[in-house]
Amino acid sequence: MVDHTDHTGCAGSRTDFEVYVHVPFCLRRCGYCDFNTYTAPDLGGGASRGNYANMVIREMELVRAWQEDHGIEETAASTVFFGGGTPTVLSAADLTAILGAVRRIWGLAPDAEITTEANPDTVDEAYVAELADGGFTRISFGMQSAVPHVLRTLDRTHTPANVEAGVRAADRAGLRSSVDLIYGAPGESLDDWRTSVRTAIDLGVDHISAYALTVEPTTKMGRQIAAGLIPRPDDDDEAAKYEIADELFSEAGLQWYEISNWARPGFESRHNLGYWRNVDWAGLGPGAHSHYNGAGSAGRGLRSWDIAHPRMWGTAIRSGEVPWADDESIDAEADIEEFVMLAVRLREGLVLADLVRRLRDDRGMDERVAAGIAGDIARRADDECLAEVTDGRMVPTLKGRLLNDTLIEEMLEAIDAA
Repeated sequence: MVDHTDHTGCAGSRTDFEVYVHVPFCLRRCGYCDFNTYTAPDLGGGASRGNYANMVIREMELVRAWQEDHGIEETAASTVFFGGGTPTVLSAADLTAILGAVRRIWGLAPDAEITTEANPDTVDEAYVAELADGGFTRISFGMQSAVPHVLRTLDRTHTPANVEAGVRAADRAGLRSSVDLIYGAPGESLDDWRTSVRTAIDLGVDHISAYALTVEPTTKMGRQIAAGLIPRPDDDDEAAKYEIADELFSEAGLQWYEISNWARPGFESRHNLGYWRNVDWAGLGPGAHSHYNGAGSAGRGLRSWDIAHPRMWGTAIRSGEVPWADDESIDAEADIEEFVMLAVRLREGLVLADLVRRLRDDRGMDERVAAGIAGDIARRADDECLAEVTDGRMVPTLKGRLLNDTLIEEMLEAIDAA
């Protein structure tokens, strides 16, 4: 196991703390999915559907003890997010029990955002009502598409009617809803995609995520593409679909706040924003990642990740060990890279003064030199129409969102060349 004793803690309060709970169970594995998920109900080591809540709660207790040993004092959790996999293959009672343990171990902020992802096939009115009674505030439904042949290509078993039924149940229970879409599936036309976007808008939800399909070679879809059975997703097609989504969402009053996320003002996912703002979070469950600012040997931060296989993860917990596969301290180079990569995904953008401060503190640059580099980066991005610079803040344009990797690469090259 990993030795966790040599990291310098960071005592004192934090501005935000989030909890992520990974539920690795699915009823069926989708052909494009490469997440850490499993269809077997019992994975060994105590990690079974029926016992999973108990295991996660025990991991919480171990993680909290580790935090205390390292002088890490977190504020009450501002958000809790259940992802997967399919969290809603567990009973609503199990999810609310895990949430209750978060409340007991770390506390919940009075206005905490509590979200679970849900497959529309796995929830009904009673299930949703039980979540609401247990303290949940949001449900994120995996819609993916509103077109039957696209859903079949993605190996999804739900129907558009299931999605609407789930959203209406959430409405009646007083929960906010979000839906996730995927674009670029083989055989999906531009008109298919417009249908999906408009159907999602017509649901009346205040938050929609839209992700480009990425295909890993080890997945079922990856093997089908390699065999020439279906075409590979096309970059130009996905760019066109992104532009369609952005236009239609904007017309409906949903603003982009992160490259793949749109919301009505005030309905952004606070949990998602926490990741992009690099707050502290504890990740629980097989393969989940955690992040602590100020911890680590250099005091810049610490990343850790749980053992991926549920059986080994469960065995570690049953032995009384924090079930991390490994961890790493964030060094000066990684600190700047993460700051740039995260900030230029957001509508709030990158504050140039913050970049100057990091170049000064992490790279030891003279402040005037650092300010010159930041200014040159901003001018180049503006000249290439990748970002707009207003009041000392770089915000990616539509082109900059489509070419975000290029924008990040050019910024980091300019920093490294200094």
